[in-house]
Amino acid sequence: MATRKEIAELAGVSQSTVSRLLNGDKSLKVKGQTRRRIMQAAAQLGYTAFTSRSIAVLNVPPHIDELQDAYFNSLREELNRAAEEQGTLVESFTSVDELVAIADDFDGFVAIGPASLDRTALAKLRDVLPYGVFIDTNPPPDWFDSVQPDLSQTMLDAIDALAGAGYQRIAFIGGVGSIMGLHDHVEDLRSLAFTEWSKRLGLRNDDLVYATGPFTVSNGKHLAQQLIDQHQSARTMPDALVVASDPMAVGVLQEFTDAGIRVPSDVAVVSVNNLPIAQYTAPPLSSFNIDQHELVYTALDTLRDAISRNRSVRRHVFISTSLVCRSSFAPRS
Repeated sequence: MATRKEIAELAGVSQSTVSRLLNGDKSLKVKGQTRRRIMQAAAQLGYTAFTSRSIAVLNVPPHIDELQDAYFNSLREELNRAAEEQGTLVESFTSVDELVAIADDFDGFVAIGPASLDRTALAKLRDVLPYGVFIDTNPPPDWFDSVQPDLSQTMLDAIDALAGAGYQRIAFIGGVGSIMGLHDHVEDLRSLAFTEWSKRLGLRNDDLVYATGPFTVSNGKHLAQQLIDQHQSARTMPDALVVASDPMAVGVLQEFTDAGIRVPSDVAVVSVNNLPIAQYTAPPLSSFNIDQHELVYTALDTLRDAISRNRSVRRHVFISTSLVCRSSFAPRS
């Protein structure tokens, strides 16, 4: 393993600066560019014990729905716990401009939240802080890394589980958002994946896809009402339903209850997120769990790798999900 003296010589700094930085001395004040140069020198010499010591957290909360906020707030709490365990200092920002103004104080950044960000502002951030990871979203895939749940595979797993249990008319309720980068389609990855997998599997459910509006309780209730209005009297109701998020599913269950639709005997329901509320709905929701711990730790590992190797190739990591079964749907064993 390289010595601290060798790292200092390669980075062009004093040995004491390297030692204090490696020891996590919180009183040490060095520019972000200097820290990153030391990290890159350490990596080049094979010193593997070095971790990032100062990162910014760019918060882009939705401020639309309390339950939707809960998911991203939980992610932020998990990130803070992981950073503390690893001896990494974090500071939060709510706007790109705020971070750009003092970007040199940080090694890199992690962004959490669903809100869209202006590409001009992101370009400014890239120029002053080129190392960043987006969790759960991927607005500029050509500029920054990302770590996301594999929602396309989740949709396939949901369809397979329902079809394997004998359900034939499988519907979908979801919202809209940006799929990737500059392509602000009025479609979300979950609805896109559900539609494409349904076609490939030969499911005749084009008239059972309802994907518009935000991922909120009220919109879930609204779309469920549309589904009921168009299919209940015609006796063409689905026998199973995939909902894009737990907040929407809460609204769906409320509307089904009001309409006298029983879950799961009339319609089985599967959702995504596995928020704490999923345990307390009536009936309790079967939901695909997104491992936030794994999302956060993978994001931090990805960020450290980008900084230490001065990596210019962007890395996009997908994390698998797993179905937590409750009363709204139980697959065949």
